[in-house]
Amino acid sequence: MPKNPTAKPDLRLVPGDAEIYDLMRKPETTSERVKRLQMEARALAVEQVEALERVLLEASRMAREIADGGEAYPVGARELAGRLSADLPTKAETLKAIVSRSL
Repeated sequence: MPKNPTAKPDLRLVPGDAEIYDLMRKPETTSERVKRLQMEARALAVEQVEALERVLLEASRMAREIADGGEAYPVGARELAGRLSADLPTKAETLKAIVSRSL
């Protein structure tokens, strides 16, 4: 019987993505842990490269806007932006091909 019957129970919510350790599972060996961590590192690296691809494509879109922006932008900026808008999508595709080959 509780000492204080009016006290609220200590209930805590656990987020759905919280890791729960399986007590019935035997502990990882060092080599299993190394393999798992390497897989996680590769997955994070792929995510970062994919994010870079998206940023390059967005930069290309912005560069095209500047290149087509007319007299509001300095001539040198328009020329450079035009070259970037043509070059960046190719670089993004190259990154995508490199990542797909490494998987």
